Amino acid sequence: MGQRPRAEMIEQTRAKLISSARHAFATQGYGHTSMDDLTAHVGLTRGALYHHFGDKKGLLAAVVAQIDGEMDARLDAISANASDPWSGFCQRCTAYLQMAQETEIQRIMLLDAPAVLGDLTLSLQMDCIATLTRLLEQLMDRQTIAVAPPQALARLINGSLVHAALWIARDPAPAERLEEALAGLALMLRGLRIDGASQPT
Repeated sequence: MGQRPRAEMIEQTRAKLISSARHAFATQGYGHTSMDDLTAHVGLTRGALYHHFGDKKGLLAAVVAQIDGEMDARLDAISANASDPWSGFCQRCTAYLQMAQETEIQRIMLLDAPAVLGDLTLSLQMDCIATLTRLLEQLMDRQTIAVAPPQALARLINGSLVHAALWIARDPAPAERLEEALAGLALMLRGLRIDGASQPT
């Protein structure tokens, strides 16, 4: 009996710190976030942060992991609800670029995390590439797109999406950049089609 309440208390403390950090990192940026202010906001001490996450960087890593999981779930839902695999693939790519306008994703995932965490974000990109590779293999098997080395193609598409998302996030006019990026994405995806005729949706 004694272990369960303790485990629940630990999880609640972690959840409070992650929630507070998400808000602070998104609104103030990682570099301008004070650990004392962040912990005081949820009635905790800096010692609690160090105990659960090691340091500020460890807390950022936990925030990034949580947001990344939510992004994956959103993209997977798009694929699952699409009328066909090709539409799902195109909608996934479009949604990723649209996410670059969301405050949390823009500031935390695209701007601060790569600069602070480096290797961790590279690992997350490898997960994205693995997912894209699997989806592209399915489209090739269905003879929807031309056959090409799937991992190489996944890396090219992922690289294009990441750089376009960074471009959108860093630009003073992100809505205009998104519109331009989506136009370029539509053209790029059409080139994958064997028939070359269907418009990605």
